[in-house]
Amino acid sequence: MSNFLAELIGTAILIIFGDGVVGGVVLKKSKAENSGWIVITLAWGLGVTFAIFAVGSFSGAHINPAVTLAMALHNELPWAEVPIYVSGQLAGGIIGGCLVWLHYLPHWKLTENQQSKLATFATIPAIRSSWSNLLSEVLGTFVLILGLLFIGANDFTEGLNPVIVGLLIVAIGLSLGGTTGYAINPARDLGPRIAHAILPIHGKGKSDWGYSWIPVVGPLIGGSFGAVFYEAFFLNNPGPLFWVFLGLFSAIVVMAVRSEIKNHKR
Repeated sequence: MSNFLAELIGTAILIIFGDGVVGGVVLKKSKAENSGWIVITLAWGLGVTFAIFAVGSFSGAHINPAVTLAMALHNELPWAEVPIYVSGQLAGGIIGGCLVWLHYLPHWKLTENQQSKLATFATIPAIRSSWSNLLSEVLGTFVLILGLLFIGANDFTEGLNPVIVGLLIVAIGLSLGGTTGYAINPARDLGPRIAHAILPIHGKGKSDWGYSWIPVVGPLIGGSFGAVFYEAFFLNNPGPLFWVFLGLFSAIVVMAVRSEIKNHKR
């Protein structure tokens, strides 16, 4: 199996589990309606686990452009492979979103809330505040990449690794996901958002493209920072990119704090 196809299939599996559980929780007349955040985070973690079991032996199951970029920065992936991985991930995200739409066909008409329909496909912040939302996605993906590199540095039985990674996703969702819905993955958000935009979903409303850059840019910055941070502190190799991303992260922190101070003064 090619890396492109493996990443497409793996990402589609992730979205079927992940967007599928969101649909079950928020769409009307679903038997899982209102079952809550714990159910959502658990299913996302299991989705990651099964995606890794499915295609990990072929492409490494990045299923996330932020992971792919981080692995390239970490010298675990040739840069020439990055576009192949990312294009497969984006295609898988779109296909997964379409399959979730098909699965819930009778429920779209019965669900009047347009935000619930969009939330089935893409992330929506709990409180819309661009710099703070960006910081949440940066920090969540920073923790994701560090966690993956920590896991990779330890010896587990071969079949246990996907389970540990799945638990990492659950932990990030429970701890850091309540602010933005923890995309921590550009393909997880952008692919299904494109599906939302093009599918004939009954009464769907807008796809919120004004917010869509945050779950793309934030994970890419956070994942890259996680990779260079690991290189600097755990491999004692602080290259120039570490200082670049440290400066970028610091600037985002400053802008987020300043933005919230201004909001509190209003």
